[in-house]
Amino acid sequence: MFRQQGPGRRRRSGRASAWRIGLAVIAGSGAAVLAVHYATAPSTLDAASAANVAKAGGAAGSGHEGYGHDGYGRGGYTMMPHGSEATEAAEATTENWSGYAATGSAGAFTSVTSSWAQPAVTCDGSDTFSSFWVGLDGVNTQDLEQTGTEADCSGGTAEYSGWYEIFPAAPVFFNNPVEPGDAMTATVTANGGGSFTLTLRDTTGDWTQTTDQTVQGAPLSSAEVIAEAPSSQSVLPLADFGTANFTDAEVNGQPIGNDNPTALTMVSSGGTTEATPSALAGGDGFTVTWDSSGTATGPTGPGNGGGGTGTGTPGTGRHRHHRDQN
Repeated sequence: MFRQQGPGRRRRSGRASAWRIGLAVIAGSGAAVLAVHYATAPSTLDAASAANVAKAGGAAGSGHEGYGHDGYGRGGYTMMPHGSEATEAAEATTENWSGYAATGSAGAFTSVTSSWAQPAVTCDGSDTFSSFWVGLDGVNTQDLEQTGTEADCSGGTAEYSGWYEIFPAAPVFFNNPVEPGDAMTATVTANGGGSFTLTLRDTTGDWTQTTDQTVQGAPLSSAEVIAEAPSSQSVLPLADFGTANFTDAEVNGQPIGNDNPTALTMVSSGGTTEATPSALAGGDGFTVTWDSSGTATGPTGPGNGGGGTGTGTPGTGRHRHHRDQN
C-alpha cells in the first residue's frame, strides 16, 4: 500500500523508471545480501533472488462517491504493493513490509486469511501511516490482491478505515467505521479463472464487506500477512501502532507456518528498524512491533491505475498499497 505525500497533498502520477533495492537475507549463521533491480515501481524480487531465499531457509469503479481516480486513493494518496521473499527459516528486511510471506510455484496459493485487533496509533502532530492486511501475489509478481485496515495520523488526529485493492488499480476505502480494538478478519480467495473474492469483517462493529474481482493471469505464487508503511513517491513515516497481533494466519486453509514463510523486518533505506515480527506461535500467530517511524525516503511504485468494482463504498482516505520494497 502506498500513499502520496507532498505540498497540499496534491495528486501525483507517473512511474519510476528504474529501481535498485538491497535485500538482506539471514539464515542460520550465514548472511547474504541481494541486489534487486526493478524496471518499474512496485516490482518484486526476480525468480533468481526468490530461489536464493528459498535455499537460505479492475475496471473503473461505479457509484463510488469520494473515490480517487488515476491510481489514487481518497485524499490524493496513492496505494501500492511491494516485493519481498519468503521461507520461515529465513529472515529478510524490506523497506515497507513486516510480517510473514510464503512463496512457491505458480498456482500454489489460492487463499489467505488472518485476524487481528485493530491497533491504535499514537499521534504526535506529524503525519504518519500504517496498514494491516492479507494478500495473494505481490512477491516476484506485478499483481497483488489484498484487503485490510489503515491506521494513520493526520495533523495529530488518528484516522482508521478498511479497504481493498487490486494492484495496480487504486484502493477502495469502505465507509464502515473502524475503531481501535475492533476484531478484524481479512480473507482473499482465488476462485479459479481469474476470479477473486476479498472479504473484510469487523466483528466488533458488526459489518462485513465482500467484493468479487477479476485478475487475469495472476500467478498465485505468494501469500502474505503484513503490517506496512504505505508509500507514494517514497515510503512514508510509519505510524506508531504499538503492537499488531495477528492470529489464525492461514494459507490454503492451513497454518502459514506449514509453507515455510519468510519473516520480514521493516528497515528504512537509511538502516533504521521500523517494525519487527515475532516468531510464529503455533504456526499461525505472531506479532509485529513498531520500532520507529523511519524516514520517508526511497522510490516507490506506479502512480496510475483504474478503480476496482465491488460492493464496498470508498470513503475519503489518503494512500495506496504496494508490493514490498527490498
